[in-house]
Amino acid sequence: MSERRRFRPIDQRPFQKIWIGATFFAVTLIISVTGYMIAGWGFLDAFYMTIITVFGVGYGEIGPMTPHLRAFTIFVIIAGTSSAVYTVGGVFQALAEGEMNRLLGARRMSRDIDRLKDHVIICGLGRIGRLLARKLVETGQPFVVIDSNPDRVERGVNLGYLVYEGNATDESVLRAAGIERAKALATVLPDDAENVFITLTARGMNPHMTIVARGEAASTENKLKLAGADRVVLPANIGAERIAQILNHPSALYFLEEDKGRATLSEMLSRLDVKLDEVPVRPQSPLDGRTIGDVEVRGHGTFIVVALLQKDGNTIIHPPQSTQLYPGDTLIVMGHSDDMPTFVFGREYSRNHNRNQRYRGLPR
Repeated sequence: MSERRRFRPIDQRPFQKIWIGATFFAVTLIISVTGYMIAGWGFLDAFYMTIITVFGVGYGEIGPMTPHLRAFTIFVIIAGTSSAVYTVGGVFQALAEGEMNRLLGARRMSRDIDRLKDHVIICGLGRIGRLLARKLVETGQPFVVIDSNPDRVERGVNLGYLVYEGNATDESVLRAAGIERAKALATVLPDDAENVFITLTARGMNPHMTIVARGEAASTENKLKLAGADRVVLPANIGAERIAQILNHPSALYFLEEDKGRATLSEMLSRLDVKLDEVPVRPQSPLDGRTIGDVEVRGHGTFIVVALLQKDGNTIIHPPQSTQLYPGDTLIVMGHSDDMPTFVFGREYSRNHNRNQRYRGLPR
């Protein structure tokens, strides 16, 4: 995705300065103690003289000083002070650069997020959050991740994601992630209560975006929908259904999962000139206020309505003829797309449909 950014590696120069300075300082101490002991001083006196000399305490000389020993002391003062200052300078440089890099990184992150529009907000970078982020990267969909765990935040940063550290239940955190400009939010935390609260908060801050929420318990689904979620995903149910399909229909599932199997199925449908298509119901369009029966009658049998995806997220398979259509609903139709009359779906749909078909490389 275009909003991914790389972080510069940590500058190793300050740590090299600390290592060099500390080594030189230790060597200076050893040479100083050895020099005073060669001059006839005891170890304790030599070590004491070295410490008060290097650190500039200035208690005075504790033993006889010859001209050569005074010159040696001058060398100890210069070498010890220089190495200590060099080491401390490296420590302060490492601290300053680390803090500056953190501040600059946070500022760059905020600037990148502020430029996003029609992006997706992922609440939680756990197991499901990482899989979701990987899929969004593959499709080129820009997104922002919100997580309060420092380890997960660091992992996301290392992967090049835009990550905002904070609690997604906080309005200020959602606002910093650009919720007013986002087109969708996915809250995939393992805690149902937090997902409900995030959904409720996000829906109040952006009534028009799509919200997908994860639920662990089946009883949470209704609560999430009441809080404002457009879709609720129950990973346990999906996993159980998948396992049941594998056990009950292994050959058919294997056929459909294979690229060759999907291509063969699409080719067979294409030979029959039968296609599935989505038809959105827009305000003041020819479909607004119609019933399923009206649409199929006006289609003169060229297609059938196989499903209705309602605005509130409910899906009706083979909806009754009396079902009325409202703006925000989506019809799933099957038929010969070339024969679908314009007066049923509207000219705007026909233009968009033809453009999408050309984009997908499909016949209009």
